[in-house]
Amino acid sequence: MKHHRGRHVDIESVEELDGHLAAGAGSLRGWRLRSLDLTSRTAALRETELAGATFLGCKFAPGDGDYAEDEGALVMPVIPEAPVDVYRSRLYTAEELYDDPVYARSLDARAYAWLQQPLGADDELAITLHDHAIDAALEAWVRARRDESERIVGVMGGHALRRGEEAYAAAARLSQHLASHHVVATGGGPGAMEAANLGAFLAGAPKTVLEDALETLATVPSFRPSVREWAQVALGVREGFEGRPGRSLGIPTWHYGHEPPNVFAGAIAKYFRNATREAVLLEVCDGGIVFLPGAGGTVQEVFQDACENYYADTSAVAPMVLVGRSYWTEQLPVWPLLQALARGRAMEGHVHLVDTAEEVLDVIRPEIRAEIRPASAPG
Repeated sequence: MKHHRGRHVDIESVEELDGHLAAGAGSLRGWRLRSLDLTSRTAALRETELAGATFLGCKFAPGDGDYAEDEGALVMPVIPEAPVDVYRSRLYTAEELYDDPVYARSLDARAYAWLQQPLGADDELAITLHDHAIDAALEAWVRARRDESERIVGVMGGHALRRGEEAYAAAARLSQHLASHHVVATGGGPGAMEAANLGAFLAGAPKTVLEDALETLATVPSFRPSVREWAQVALGVREGFEGRPGRSLGIPTWHYGHEPPNVFAGAIAKYFRNATREAVLLEVCDGGIVFLPGAGGTVQEVFQDACENYYADTSAVAPMVLVGRSYWTEQLPVWPLLQALARGRAMEGHVHLVDTAEEVLDVIRPEIRAEIRPASAPG
C-alpha cells in the first residue's frame, strides 16, 4: 500500500519496493519503508542512493542498517517487545483488534496486558511512536472526509449503558439519523459509544434493520463477565447486516483497557495515552458534539470541549448539545455551570440542553448549515 504525503512515499511491502526499484528508481530519498524484512536485499540497498530515506522498524542483514545510516538514511529500530506495529500507517479495524476468538489472546487484550507491565525506555518509545503513527493515520482519514465536505459530529456518553436498555436504543436511533448527514465519532468503547457507532454503521438502512440488530445485541447486555461473548454477538450482527463503515469512527484507548472497543466503528484510532486520545477526539468533531448521560469521563469531555469553545472566536465555535434535562440539571448539574461559563462569550448561542433526538437534529443540522453557508447567501 502506498500513500503520498507531500513528497514522501510510503512502502509497506518488499514486493512494492522491488517494483519501484525495477522501474528505475535510483534513489530512496523521501521514501519511508515500514516494517520490511530487507535481510535479502543487501545488493539492492548498496546499489541505491539511501540519503533522505527513512526505515521504520525494518530488518537488515548484518551491517546493512549501519550502512544505511552512514549513507544518510534515518533508521528507526525494531522494538520486539511491543505487541503492536508502532510504525503502522492505517487505523485499526475491529477484525484486527479481535484477531482471535479467545479475547485473552487477541491483539486488543495483548496490548492492554503489555501496558500494565513495568515499562522501560524502549516501551515508552514504542508508545510514543505508535500514537504518533495513529495521529498521522487519523489525520489522513479525517482529511479524506473533509475533502468530501463532510463534517464529523461527536457522540459522547457513558460506558455503563447496557444493550437492551431504552437509552441504548435511543442513542443508536439518534446516531443513525445523524450519520445520514454527517460522520459520527465516539470514544470507541461500550455502552453509549457502541450504540452511537452501531447507529452510524447502519446509516441509511431501514429502521427494521437497526431494530433487529438491537434485539440481537440485547442477548448479551454487557461486556461483563465475558468480553468474548459480547464481541462475538456484535461481530455476528456486523456480518448479518450491510453497514457503512465510513460513517462511523471510534477513538478508544488502552488506558481504559478494561473497556473493550466496540466493533461497529468502521475505523478505530486506538491510542495508548488517554490524554492524547481525549484531545484528538474533541479536535476532530468539527460539526459539534452531542453529550448523552455519562459520568466522570463524559463530564471531563463536556468541560474540555467547553474550554476549547470558551477561547474560540465565533467562526471556530462548534455546537454543544447536552441530552437529558433532568440528568444534566439535577443528577449531575453540569448545565448551570456551562451556561454561566458561556455567558457573554462567542459560544453562548451554541450550547443547548434538550431531551429528544428530534431536538438534537433541530440544533445540529441548522448550525452546520449556517457554518457552511456562503457569505453571499441570503438569510
